Formats: sequence, C-alpha cells, structure tokens
Amino acid sequence: MTWFILRRCGAAVMVLLLGSVLIFLGVRALPGDPAVVMAGEDASPALVAAIREEYGLDQPLPVQYVEYLRQTLSGNLGRSTQDQLPVTTILAQRLPVTLELTVLAMVVAITVGVLAGVVAAVRRGRFADYLATGFGLAGLSVPHFWLGLLAILLFSVTLRWLPASGYVPFTEDPAGNLQRMVLPTLVLGMGFAAVLMRQTRSAMLGALSADYIRTARSKGLAERAVVGVHALRNSLTTVVTVLGLQLGALISGAVVTEQIFVIPGFGKLTVDAVLTRNYPVIQAVVLVTVTAYVVINLLVDIAYALLNPRIRLSGASHG
Repeated sequence: MTWFILRRCGAAVMVLLLGSVLIFLGVRALPGDPAVVMAGEDASPALVAAIREEYGLDQPLPVQYVEYLRQTLSGNLGRSTQDQLPVTTILAQRLPVTLELTVLAMVVAITVGVLAGVVAAVRRGRFADYLATGFGLAGLSVPHFWLGLLAILLFSVTLRWLPASGYVPFTEDPAGNLQRMVLPTLVLGMGFAAVLMRQTRSAMLGALSADYIRTARSKGLAERAVVGVHALRNSLTTVVTVLGLQLGALISGAVVTEQIFVIPGFGKLTVDAVLTRNYPVIQAVVLVTVTAYVVINLLVDIAYALLNPRIRLSGASHG
C-alpha cells in the first residue's frame, strides 16, 4: 500500500509540473501585451519598458518559467494588475466562499444521489425507480444557469422565501449565510446528484444480482443488512470514482452558479480576471484549480485502493 501511494504521489507531482508549464505558456499566448495592459494604452514606451523589466517580461521564456516556478514554490503569486493587491490575499478572500459552496453542494449531491440510486435499484421497475430515473434525466438535461434562473423566479420573486443573490460570511451572520446559500447549493448539487444517482443505481443493480448477495440472503440475513452492508459497500468504488471524475464539472458549475447568484467566490473571480485581462490572477486561479483537481484525484485513487484491495495489490505487484 505504501508503494502504491508513493507511485500515485510521484505521478501527481509530474502532472502538476506539466500543468505549470501549460499554464505559463497559455497565459503568455493570450492576445495583447501584458506590460501594455498593466501600464494602460496611453502609457509611454519608457513606462511599458520599465514594467517589462520589473516583471521579467524582457527575459527569455525559459528564464521566465524558472523564475515563475521559484516564486510560486515560495508562495509569491504576484500582484493583481487592477488594485496591486497580492494575489495570495485575493485568493484567501475568495477561495473559502467557493469551498463552502462546493462542500455544501457535494453534501447535497451525495445524500440525494446515493440515496435515490439505492432506492431505485432496490425498487427496480416500481414507481420509486421511475421517479428516481426521471429525476436523474432532468438533472442531466437542465443547465445550471437555467435551473438557477428558475429557482430565483420561483423562490425569490414569486414566493419570496429566499434571497435572490448576495453573500454574507458565516462568521458574521450564520443564519443569513445559510439562507443565501440554499438556492446556489441546490442548483449546483442537483446536477451532480443526478450523475451519482445513475451510477449508484447501475452499480447496485450489478451488486444485487451477484452470487455473494444470494448467499447472504440464503443465510437469513436481513434485507437491510444485505443492501446496506454488502451491496452498497461493494458499489462505493463506483461512487468514489464518479466523485473524482465529476470534480471538473463541479468547478465549472460553481463558476456559472456564482455568476447567477452574485457570490464573490473563486468562479466569479475567474470571470472578472478574464474580462479585465488580469494575467497574474488568471495564472494563479488556474494553478490553484489544477492543484485542487490533482490532489482530489490522488485522494480518490487512495480511497479506491482502500475500498478495493485488488487495486493496491496490483499496484504493489507492478512496482
């Protein structure tokens, strides 16, 4: 198991290095001169040249990349071209907002998706199965922005139950924070729940028809134990895999959801940085996103190996 984890960690480091190269080259491939953007279109050539020298833009690309990697590893992600604030300060302000939204959405998705998938598999061919399947189809078909607009129209404009937009930190007003996070959490979590429901239902149907389930039932085990302990546990490998694969969709969905509900999180920061061509922020946002994606998938690989001993034994034998 130790060798398996070390191999996965080594692969994650290589992916992060490759990602840093692509981010570095991708930002510099954007149209326009970063020095001109930072100085302003009416700036003098001397000022533009001074900015190039200050940020090392007059150096060859390999030299710029080495300096960028060194600064990144030391925790210096540069300064925003809009307000000259350190990028790390901006990320520290925005990232907790998106983390709260993402965690809440994942809780909703796992609770609703796994529960609906189990019920649909156990009640196969009955009303509960048709209802869960219909929910899954609707969740996959309706885009986040459309579902968000409908939720605002119904719960905020028509019924006036919940605020339409805005954000209040949890530390300042816990009740107000949760009240404003209900709609974006449900909008972001339901699409994810639909994917989990379909995958859980499929995995549970395969598990319930396996020989060991028939053996457990023939021994007189209660149906709750058969489903909850034996069938669901062996289906969790599929659920864990889907959680890792759907992380990218969850992040992209957070961008759209934060724009709709005017939440000052990571997604809105990304859109604003692109619109204002704030290169240091764009570079830092993409780097943090890639790092989060790689780390989450590393944890998923480890969790998958813990749930399925054949995976870690296979990894050890190949090492």
